[in-house]
Amino acid sequence: MEFSLGARLEVRITPADVGKRVSVRRLREGVVTDGRFTDTVGVLTSWDDGVLTVTRRDGESVRIAASALVAGKVVPPAPARRRGPATSYEELARVTARAWRPLESERLGDWELRAAAGFTRRANSVLPLGDPGLPLDGALEAVRGWYAARELPAYVQTATGAEGTQEMLCAELERRGWTREVTAGLWVGGLAPVADRAEGTGVVLSRHADKAWLARYQRKGLGETALRVLGSGASVWFASVPGAAGGSAPAAIGRCVVDGRWAGFAAVEVDPALRRRGLATEVMAALARRALEEGASAAWLQVEADNAGARALYGGLGFAAHHAYHHYRAPDLHQN
Repeated sequence: MEFSLGARLEVRITPADVGKRVSVRRLREGVVTDGRFTDTVGVLTSWDDGVLTVTRRDGESVRIAASALVAGKVVPPAPARRRGPATSYEELARVTARAWRPLESERLGDWELRAAAGFTRRANSVLPLGDPGLPLDGALEAVRGWYAARELPAYVQTATGAEGTQEMLCAELERRGWTREVTAGLWVGGLAPVADRAEGTGVVLSRHADKAWLARYQRKGLGETALRVLGSGASVWFASVPGAAGGSAPAAIGRCVVDGRWAGFAAVEVDPALRRRGLATEVMAALARRALEEGASAAWLQVEADNAGARALYGGLGFAAHHAYHHYRAPDLHQN
């Protein structure tokens, strides 16, 4: 709780605090009853016409009538992580971007516009790390034009929940009708504990994604563009656990990109008939040992919020959420 029961409750925030992290207590639906208070912590992203918007760590925006406020105060930035490797949002954003390199990119000030014929939003979205060098409306118009010229939808990738993330940009995009289509977590952890979890003697490592590996990969109809993006990164490894004799697809697969002190895991997939047998852990352990040999010590991965199985697996391996990231899609200007 941000407010202790014995503390004096007062509203100590104003519209001048927009952009700061706040903790607010409000009346639940404005009715005084038992359990009448609701607390919200996040970035104050707007205060207009008597209504506040607070964007929480997970990217959800909460609208609150100023008249319902019981208490409010500015609080320090989101505390540094206590588990796993110390890192900043910007470091992780740059490292993860290098693991999904586009085929084409262009700078718009400090923003990077990325395209790869539509294969994965991570390689077909804007990475806005700083000032685009234009007013926001002008920058977004330039973004839309750039993607339209490539016959692609315009996406902006943002993040929330850590110091230096982009709650304000999320709020501005939503005000302009951009739709958040995907939210996922960026999790980090130590690499050595993953390497120690399983022997992984049946795991085969390769520098290339062969036809068998691709047969297990969840994305279908992959062309040359997808293979180039999958193979991008400083040092890329593909892992496979052979399936039954005569089978066309491996029992399990995974991908790892080693980049300095970081190892990024992705595409960890297991034959549905063989799940809960430790194959995913074996794949990650084998990739982790190879990454350790190349000098990495920390690990990251991306997991969608509704993938309970993956979240349980990664939590058991020592990973924990660092921040959330989102993909916002431009509105269709031709809609009525």
